[in-house]
Amino acid sequence: MIRLLPRSTRWRVALFAALASALVLGLGSYWFVQALRGGLDSSAGQLASEKAEAIASLLDAGLKPADVARQVDYTGYWISPDKTDDCPRESPATVGHAIVYGPDCVLGWPFGGENTVLSQSGTRDQRHFVRATVPIDPLGLETVATAQRILWGGVPAAALLVGGVAWFAVRRSLRAVGAIRAEVDGVRAGDLGRRVPVPDSGDEITELAVTMNEMLGRLDRSVRRQSQFTADASHELRTPLASLRTQLEVQLAHPDRLDWRRSCENAVLDVTRMETLAADLLLLSKLDADQPAGAEPVALADLVTALGEARDAVEVNIEALPVVRGHAGRLERVLRNLVDNAERHAKSRVTITLTANDGQAVLAVQDDGPGIPADERERVFDRFVRLDADRAREDDGGAGLGLAIATEIARSHGGSLRVADSTSGALLELRLPLA
Repeated sequence: MIRLLPRSTRWRVALFAALASALVLGLGSYWFVQALRGGLDSSAGQLASEKAEAIASLLDAGLKPADVARQVDYTGYWISPDKTDDCPRESPATVGHAIVYGPDCVLGWPFGGENTVLSQSGTRDQRHFVRATVPIDPLGLETVATAQRILWGGVPAAALLVGGVAWFAVRRSLRAVGAIRAEVDGVRAGDLGRRVPVPDSGDEITELAVTMNEMLGRLDRSVRRQSQFTADASHELRTPLASLRTQLEVQLAHPDRLDWRRSCENAVLDVTRMETLAADLLLLSKLDADQPAGAEPVALADLVTALGEARDAVEVNIEALPVVRGHAGRLERVLRNLVDNAERHAKSRVTITLTANDGQAVLAVQDDGPGIPADERERVFDRFVRLDADRAREDDGGAGLGLAIATEIARSHGGSLRVADSTSGALLELRLPLA
């Protein structure tokens, strides 16, 4: 395929700028010249009309065409009995500045010619018809011709000048783009801390550089988070694997002195812990990839009631019956994670309160435990985070993913999860938009 336009942005912009300016200046110049010539024609036409009307007025006053020739001292008129030139041309006589061909035919010579304007008028009795011509101002014609010559050479020169200015302007702007491209080209996965230079022009190039730096910052945080997540997941998986391997090695080394039943039960617990952790990691990967889940109306009161009936230490307060749109299984997982977290740290009771406010369903889960320090309320939702020994004991099998999963599910449903102020224990508040 033949490429008509140059590949370089500088040359394309310069070409379009030159063509556009040539078109605009060319049309403007044509209009200007035509306006000048039109003004000259209009002035000459007005004079010709006045001349024809003046001669017709003399004829209306009773003068004969030959007498008109004796009275007027200018030429450029033709008096005839009708609009044709059918006048006898024999024995013409010169009277004043005119030629008399007959009693009704008088010609004020010279008449017509190049660069003249014709006007015509008739007498009231329609016996005579008068045509008059006036030459266009020669000085004006010379001015128009001079303007044409200047514009004929000036328009291409101006178009080239505009194209050149556009080329240099784009070249200067693209220097910053080249610097940004060179910096981005040097960015590698292990060097996401680099940033592109931000020009001080304050234009779209500056906005591009700022956006690129923000994108690199997000990528840097994402890679760091992914690296930390991988390290934490490896650490969590290594513990049950090491325990399982130790048990197997002991069984092989001392088969006669081992309680096989208890050993198998411990192995099952380790496998279950790894299975749960793998399932949590798979769910987080789906949530991170924004994989859509089925959306349908979900009555949160039904989920809360079912969970309250299954947990003896859970108290349920349903003050509204909100319905949200989402995945029932994932929303049930959020509620279960919040209650599991609350039960893990509660002294005796866990309270679930369901309300609706400002177009949102509000589900609050509160325990009567030690609570969450104010400076840890954001970090508690990070992955693999355990705040202290009181709020994260190892014997419950928790890996620090419950609140992280709950947060991601809430986000995927257009909601939020936060730690609210509470006078006793920890209060986690889930907000979801109503269906």
